[in-house]
Amino acid sequence: MARSFQRSPLALAILVLLAEEPMHPYRMQQLIKERGKDLVINVQRRASLYQTIQRLLRAGLIAVKETSREENRPERTVYELTEQGLETARDWLTSMLSKPKEEFPEFPAALSLLPLLEVGEVLRCLEEREAALAEKLSSLDTNLREAGAVLPRLFLLEIEYLHAMLKTEVNWVRSLIDDMRSGRITWTLEWLRGYADSGGGDD
Repeated sequence: MARSFQRSPLALAILVLLAEEPMHPYRMQQLIKERGKDLVINVQRRASLYQTIQRLLRAGLIAVKETSREENRPERTVYELTEQGLETARDWLTSMLSKPKEEFPEFPAALSLLPLLEVGEVLRCLEEREAALAEKLSSLDTNLREAGAVLPRLFLLEIEYLHAMLKTEVNWVRSLIDDMRSGRITWTLEWLRGYADSGGGDD
């Protein structure tokens, strides 16, 4: 059953946390945020966490260790990792590390279709994106500097990766903005129609 389980970063995080010790869902969410893993693992919606836990439970990758209820508090279930869950977590982790996954992020898709907009509108969008990326890059700079002062590099690798990817994107977006401002990349509706009429891009 685990073979057909649709793996995800959140599912893997749950399995790895339970490899440390049995715990309840709120503690899982808490640890992911406390350790800064929410930069790469989406735990904003608690419903997604509970849904993933239920799927892991049905697949036999985790099991209920105990259920308790404190006075005036909802019932709390503590989960533990199964042997199958540990084996699956190791398989997922080695696969995710070694095999690049074909993904389809929004930004490249938007770039492939941007002639729908006018040049000036695209420039405004890219300038807005560049400002947002620069702000995020500055925040990651701070995170790396502060966390690096107290944590071994082993626990900062995902932030290093995000920082490197973000820095590359910022530089690329800035170069695209420069090319559009200078007119090295431009288009008009008439040019697009002429290009289509001439069979441009056809085999």
